[in-house]
Order: sequence, then structure tokens, then C-alpha cells
Amino acid sequence: MSKGERLPNPDHTIGPTARYLHAFHGLVLRDLHVLRREIFPFVIRICMNPLLFLFVFTYIMPHMSAGVNPTASLAGSGGGFGTVILPGLMAVAIMFSGIAAVALPLAQEFGITREIDDRVMCPLPVSFVALEKIFFSAMQSVIAAAVVFPLAYYIPTMPVQVHVTSWLFLFCVLALACLTSGALGLVIGTSVKPAQIGLIFGVVIMPITFLGCVYYPWAGLRYIPWLKYFVLINPIVYMSEGLRAALTPTLPHMHPALILLMLTVSLAALTTAGIRGFRRRVIG
Repeated sequence: MSKGERLPNPDHTIGPTARYLHAFHGLVLRDLHVLRREIFPFVIRICMNPLLFLFVFTYIMPHMSAGVNPTASLAGSGGGFGTVILPGLMAVAIMFSGIAAVALPLAQEFGITREIDDRVMCPLPVSFVALEKIFFSAMQSVIAAAVVFPLAYYIPTMPVQVHVTSWLFLFCVLALACLTSGALGLVIGTSVKPAQIGLIFGVVIMPITFLGCVYYPWAGLRYIPWLKYFVLINPIVYMSEGLRAALTPTLPHMHPALILLMLTVSLAALTTAGIRGFRRRVIG
């Protein structure tokens, strides 16, 4: 190389798409490193609620009633209560994990320390930083669903009837549900002041959980028509019904096409609202 020549700048030898992907990958690796250090609290967080619920309602209570499951009336003709709540508890694990992976860190990053400024300094558009949070939370939600499945399958006293008729449908439901939960966490994390983030879990998370067809099929609300249609604004309904249709098709459930459509609509709407809120909090 002659004296006047310059070394090539690697930032100019690759296109903007490759630079964005490289920066996006770096953010994911950073979050994975943090998660690896906190893996034990992560597992405890996603396991404790479904473990206690399963142990009380599908193990202790059937034994106390001499083998007669007091919740059998909720199961209909598709199996025991464990069969009903297996998809619902997986949906709850996905939702809690996705929200906790986005909303709680954002409460700290938007706090006094403004740690979010470190993230937005990476060579990525601000919107892509928000999308990385949704993507990483979806990864955690997949792990949460995988951890909860054996608990909900083996703990209940009554046999749990699981039969997957379409692995493609199950994969689509899981992917959309995990991404939607992360987008919901982004909306919550960018809409609520850091000091009020704890209040959201009592005011928002608990109601959408109990009204999300987690512990009962959506078809079971046919005797309460106003509630049956009111809960359709809740994205958790479509997560629960989608997993119910994929894992326990013998139980009544929504039409699969409607489930996929509404999960897609929920994901698009929440992602759009979350990115707008993120840009407003960062730039504005």
C-alpha cells in the first residue's frame, strides 16, 4: 500500500442493511448476556404462578375430594381440568414473560439514570431498538412456554389429553403470541411512568388474565353474551384459544383462521402503538 492510501473503512464496505443487522444482533447478544446472569430469577418468575395453580386445583383438590375433580364441570367433554388449563397457562406464561421482559426494564431505562440513551446510541433507527425489545421478549416467551408445558402436563391428577394436529398452526400461534406479548409490554412500558409500573400489574395484567379465557374455553361464555363479546378486545383470548386449538383440539375453540387473523391484527396494532410511544419517550 502506498503512503497516501487509506485503509478501507468497514462501515463503508457494507450496506446499511448489513450494518443494521449487525447492530441488531449486538443488542440481542447484550440482552442474552444479562439474561444468562439472571436465569434463576427468570425461571422462578415464569414457574411460580402456574406451579401453584396446578398444584392446588389439579392435584390437591382432586385428592381432597376422593378422586372426584371439583372443577370437572369446566372441562366439558374434552377431558379433565388440566386439559382445559394447559393452553391457558402456557398463554399466561407467554404473556407475563413478554411483558416483564419489556415493561419492567423500560421502567428502569426511562428512569432517572436514562439508561435507554445507551441503547439508542447504537447505529440503528430508534424504531429498530424498540423492535429488538419485542424480538428479545419473544425469545424469552418461547422459553417460558417450553418450561410451563411439562408442569401443566405432568402435575394434574387427571390425565391431560394433548394432540397436535398441525405443527405449522402451533408454530404460527406460538410465534404470533410471543411477539404480541412483547408488543403489549412495549405499549405498557412506554405509556406508564416508571413509578407506576407496579400498579399496572394489578389494574391491567390481572383483569386481562382472568378475562382471557385462560381457565375456561371462550365457548363457555355463551351463557353470558355481553361478556363473550366484550373479551374479544383482549389479545390474551386469542393466545389461549390458539394454543387450545393447537394442543387440545377436542375442546371447543375458536376457528383457527380467526385466531391467526386476530393475533396478527393485535400484533400490528400493539407494535405500531408501542413504537410510537417509544419514539415519543426517547426523542420527545
